[in-house]
Amino acid sequence: MMKTSRAFLLLLAATLSLSAQTTSKTSVTKKTTPLSPAAVHDSAIVIDTHADTTQRFVDENYDLADPLNGGNLNFESAKKGNLGAEFFSIWVEPELYKGQFAHRTLDLIDAVYQQAGKHPDKMRMAFSVADIEAAHREHKLAALMGIEGGHSIENSLGLLRDYYRLGVRYMTLTWSNSTDWADSSGDINNKDVKHTQDGLTDFGKDVVFEMNRLGMMVDISHVADKTFYRAVITSRAPVIASHSSARALCDAPRNMTDDMLRAVARSGGPGSKGGVVMVNYYSAFLSQAYRDAAHVQEPEVKKATDELKEKFKAEGKQVTYGDLEKLQRSYADKIPRPPLSILIDHIDHIAKIAGVDHVGLGSDFDGVSGQLPEGIDSAADLPKITAALMARGYSAEDCRKILGGNLLRVFRDVELTAKELQGQARPKIDQAQPFKK
Repeated sequence: MMKTSRAFLLLLAATLSLSAQTTSKTSVTKKTTPLSPAAVHDSAIVIDTHADTTQRFVDENYDLADPLNGGNLNFESAKKGNLGAEFFSIWVEPELYKGQFAHRTLDLIDAVYQQAGKHPDKMRMAFSVADIEAAHREHKLAALMGIEGGHSIENSLGLLRDYYRLGVRYMTLTWSNSTDWADSSGDINNKDVKHTQDGLTDFGKDVVFEMNRLGMMVDISHVADKTFYRAVITSRAPVIASHSSARALCDAPRNMTDDMLRAVARSGGPGSKGGVVMVNYYSAFLSQAYRDAAHVQEPEVKKATDELKEKFKAEGKQVTYGDLEKLQRSYADKIPRPPLSILIDHIDHIAKIAGVDHVGLGSDFDGVSGQLPEGIDSAADLPKITAALMARGYSAEDCRKILGGNLLRVFRDVELTAKELQGQARPKIDQAQPFKK
């Protein structure tokens, strides 16, 4: 009886041990169900680095709680597209507001604050990576600001610092107009415009350094090629292109060449992981065919624009950006929009050339007269980008990087660089050094 019982117990122990091993092996090899594109998109902090909706706030009394009314961004579309953070563009049209750059800049900044103040349950001002993450936890749109065009600082480092204090977290060194200290791609071939010798003057280098010291991202969208390289060399922090695409696919001077893409990826100090190029959705920066068709229209559009300005002037009125945008859109709408795939081509190209850690989204919503690729009409359509990327083999983690993770990384690097520089003393570049005689 004892022998039988002992044998039985040994057999039972062996059976349980085998069962445990089998269960353990099964749990290790168990396959997980891949996330759907919708689930991946919803799991990301989606960040867009450029929307011109700010002009609508000021010129049209537009409210983000209103219907789109032909625009690309409001609260409803942002929620549908899981847009977590938007950089509202602080752009001053240089001809319309000549002599009033700072005044107009402050009006636009105030308009963003007004939106946040009116809708505290939907939107909050954000000034840091931590603020973006907090807004995400609160299910609110994080509102950030980026100045588009260095003419807004009116050649004043003090004004640059004031804008930072008011919440501006990037500045595009130029818009389509050159400044006294930096050259633009928009007028680089205009012999009537005075340009710098090296792309940045000594004061321009001081502007870049002061942006690094403050914690304001240096944006090289819009700048001339030589200004781009000078800024990348000068900056102690990684740089961004807030809304530029790939020049290899569409020959627009606003776009980045492959060498530029690689330079952005290498930008920053010794410990930097590099910058990021945020892809612009404007059809004329994506499709060469669209760009060529728009170029044919240019003389007619310019004539109509000049006539509209004269009409307003004769009536004693100030033409607004919104007025001009409606006119220009009436012409642009005649050109067929390119397919969504061409936007994905640009993201894919930049990821292949610079690396998947160096590409993001910079839509130019409400700044391109509605001329976006087919299927992208508002922020509500952002999930289509994720789905298209995953269809091309991009992983969930890759998509999260492109959707916003890469920008957050760069923003953190910029913040850390600022802390380091604030602890150092450095004379201005355009002042003689003490050892000079």
